[in-house]
Amino acid sequence: MIKSKKLSKFTNIKHGFFNKKGGKSKGIYKSLNCGIGSSDSKKNVKNNLNIVCKKINCSSRKLILLNQIHSNKFYFIKKNFKFNKKKLNGDALITNVKNIALGVLTADCVPILIYDKYLKIISIIHAGWKGAYMDIIKKVIKFLISNGSNSRDLIAIIGPSISQKNYEIQKDFKEKFLKKDKKNKIFFKFIKNKTYFSLNKYIYSQLKELGVNKLELINKDTFDPKNNFFSARRSIHDKENDYGRNISIIMIK
Repeated sequence: MIKSKKLSKFTNIKHGFFNKKGGKSKGIYKSLNCGIGSSDSKKNVKNNLNIVCKKINCSSRKLILLNQIHSNKFYFIKKNFKFNKKKLNGDALITNVKNIALGVLTADCVPILIYDKYLKIISIIHAGWKGAYMDIIKKVIKFLISNGSNSRDLIAIIGPSISQKNYEIQKDFKEKFLKKDKKNKIFFKFIKNKTYFSLNKYIYSQLKELGVNKLELINKDTFDPKNNFFSARRSIHDKENDYGRNISIIMIK
């Protein structure tokens, strides 16, 4: 489990970015696969989620995960949230309620944790290129500001994700981003007739533009096997038919 230096200073916040280590799953899912949507045994995934909850010291019944759809949709979780309801479709969660753990699953996409120490409000975002392109980060920050946050007080942690050198993209992908804003060309590199994109730097820049200056970028490449994260791109490269998911969690206690 990787922890943020900035968030570790706050005793009322529990958080962590988990990699593959320390779970019950076997084979290509070895071992801490938290992806309910994967083809792994549901029992193993449930056991893995229980292991994660124990580390964060939260009740597994109070862990909220989304059915992630690469969107700009988010939810504000209130005190009367019904935990037995169907899973929510979206890519970000916000709450000011204690002992509710917010989680996202990733396998190269970017997990983002946000905390306002004055309003005691937290958020977690799953940002793939689609969500980032569709301004999920902007929507979450604007919601926080409309509810009393000052962007200068927000602490945002950009978690482990695929690095630029392993994120090859097609020409139309780059054109899409340049059409949105010509300044986006700084997030692309052209090496030996191939184009590569820096997703985490793009997200970092978005947060900066929104006035969030208390930033931490955890530069761990999920594609690199030595970092021991699940990676969708690596599984395709290795011709595996599925892949596990890494979990990231934040909770106010």
